[in-house]
Amino acid sequence: MPMKIGEQPFFDRVDEALENDFMRTAMASAQDRLRGRKLDATVNDEQIGDWEEWRSAGEEIRRHTLENLDFYLNQLSENFSKRGGHVYFAETAEDATRYIQEVAKRKNAKKITKAKSMVTEEIGLNEALEEIGCQVYETDLAEYILQIDDHDRPSHIVVPSLHKNKEQIRDTFRDKAGYTGTEEPRELTAFARSQLREVFLEADIGVTGCNFAVAESGTISLVTNEGNANMVTTYPETQISVMGMERLVPTWKELDVMVNLLSRSAVGQKITTYITNLTPQLEEDSVDAPKEFHLVILDAGRSNALGTEFQSALHCIRCAACVNVCPVYRQIGGHAYGSIYQGPIGAVLSPILGGYEDYGELPFASSLCAACSEACPVRIPLHEQLIRHREIYVAQKGKVSEKLAMKAFGIGASTPSLFQGAVKGMPAIMKPFVENDSISSGPGPMKLWTSIRDFPSPEQNNFRSWFKHHKDGGDS
Repeated sequence: MPMKIGEQPFFDRVDEALENDFMRTAMASAQDRLRGRKLDATVNDEQIGDWEEWRSAGEEIRRHTLENLDFYLNQLSENFSKRGGHVYFAETAEDATRYIQEVAKRKNAKKITKAKSMVTEEIGLNEALEEIGCQVYETDLAEYILQIDDHDRPSHIVVPSLHKNKEQIRDTFRDKAGYTGTEEPRELTAFARSQLREVFLEADIGVTGCNFAVAESGTISLVTNEGNANMVTTYPETQISVMGMERLVPTWKELDVMVNLLSRSAVGQKITTYITNLTPQLEEDSVDAPKEFHLVILDAGRSNALGTEFQSALHCIRCAACVNVCPVYRQIGGHAYGSIYQGPIGAVLSPILGGYEDYGELPFASSLCAACSEACPVRIPLHEQLIRHREIYVAQKGKVSEKLAMKAFGIGASTPSLFQGAVKGMPAIMKPFVENDSISSGPGPMKLWTSIRDFPSPEQNNFRSWFKHHKDGGDS
């Protein structure tokens, strides 16, 4: 599956991440910085007014759109088509890449430029185009860095190369692209621009994702900071945009609300640098529009959530606000999730899109602190959905031994005599594992816990005996 990163088991990925001190420091620093900027642009910005009202508006827009998705998709398709565009509904990732391959073959395309797009990462578009002999060039700076570094994968939804520092980027440029400068960010950026300038001019096809599509006008809207998307959509005569089928707004009025939510939540900007709106043009003499415009609308598992308790997960606008507050992501980074969608939203979306076989363990990578739900600009109840995923996963994939153990615990915990007997007997049972008044290597279910922290040893003087003694007039 293209959205999958690596084949290592989940806990192996986690162990590897925990040993990467630089990555963990980088993640913590970025989280603090991005979260601080977001607070300044939302809660602390008097110009925006009541941020909670904006969140409520965003939630309502996304809820309404998803509940009427068939209507708005049909409206978007009709308006895009009547202006000369080509619309293709792709049920699977393979359908989407096959269609785009056919377009590239028909145009005899050799060079393809791409703007940053998580959905094209999800379907493995670069690899699919390279299979038919095309050269694909990522033009977003962070994605360009990852591409020349042996096709590394994103570790953050908004900042894909977050796991690399400037020295690592300098070395990558030197080893892979002949760079001779320093690690100064301005020099690195100037070098990347010089490498991409001719590529922009020579590209046969430009490929983008889609932040939002406006159904009433058949418009594709891109929200960027670098301006590379404008180059990707202006120079090539053929344009292909790939959008998840849920990335819709009914009208321009709703687009205004969603862009405000996205810009402020993602990087703490009142407005992003570029908002590029693309609508197919019928005029043959149009100077700054592609002559052929394709829109690929992707399902790829999204319909699995429609009409279910997980439907609100499709409200996501890919701002990564939940990622930027997640204590688990802070410790293990993005690649440990094994999916191109990381953090709390990745742990909710990945099982929906890819199934529990590959992603069933991700919902357990959460402290359930609900910081993600509080941060989400469209009020997705992420922590509740994580709990529900856990319930489903255990019901479908849980081990018989675990189920029996939990059933036994349930009986014991709900039977006072059994519970009190267990409490009294626990100090004796655990005595072989106690050292210096703590348990550092516990048996069974305690093994994972005690592998990274000590567990306090059970005491003979437990709460019940203390309370009874206290009621009987003993000293406190």
